[in-house]
Amino acid sequence: MIYVTGDCHGDFRKFTTSAFPEQREMTKDDIVIICGDFGGVWDGPIESSNDAYWLNWLDQKPFTTVFADGNHENYDRLYNDYEIVDFCSGKAHKIRESVYHLMRGEIFLFDGLKFFVFGGASSHDAEDGILSREDFDSDKAFTNEIKRWHKQKKRFRIKGWSWWEQELPSDEEYQNAENNLAKAEYKVDYVITHCAPEKIAQSLGIKDYVPDRLTLYFDELRKKLEFRYWFFGHYHNDLIIDKKYVLLYDQLVKAAPSGKKDV
Repeated sequence: MIYVTGDCHGDFRKFTTSAFPEQREMTKDDIVIICGDFGGVWDGPIESSNDAYWLNWLDQKPFTTVFADGNHENYDRLYNDYEIVDFCSGKAHKIRESVYHLMRGEIFLFDGLKFFVFGGASSHDAEDGILSREDFDSDKAFTNEIKRWHKQKKRFRIKGWSWWEQELPSDEEYQNAENNLAKAEYKVDYVITHCAPEKIAQSLGIKDYVPDRLTLYFDELRKKLEFRYWFFGHYHNDLIIDKKYVLLYDQLVKAAPSGKKDV
């Protein structure tokens, strides 16, 4: 069995047995996919006790948890603290024995189905700016500015603490995607991303939405890629758009074997 869901932001209560009773019939061969903003690798420069608790909790679940990255991940740790392994025909960061980060541009084979995964997204909740320690003469001045911005109720993030440049893909990651898709002749069963193709994102009518290179890339990709469904998160809703684009947040959707209906 394969289930797909949306953002967690470090809150994994949707995976309790009472909220997700289907897991009683699942094994470690079964997969739960999170479409970005996993949030389990988040706190500080080293793994916090809170992160460790929830990662271990997920690892003890009967299923295997995998996730694309979103814009709210600690990329310093995600990219540097975990080994890259071969996992289900693609490359992944091994977070725990049964918790994996699916790397950008990879194609994974789950239960005989091809899943193209390409995480990342722009943070649209930081319109007032990104604060960086590098721009201040002292820790005290930096801390005082953070306090001042909080007091002014600004929407901002802090570089290396709640925001990372790697939230958007590198040129190498785009090229990796193209290389792998070319090998697959641009045919997959499912697409897993955090943000949506530009046309789909615009249809959501989100306030202060701004296009970026990634949403524009996805818009071009969807025109030449053959797929059954495109699952994504980021926009905090559960919605089906144009029949094959599935926005997920709270819901867990079962990805069906070939020839059967998913949603």
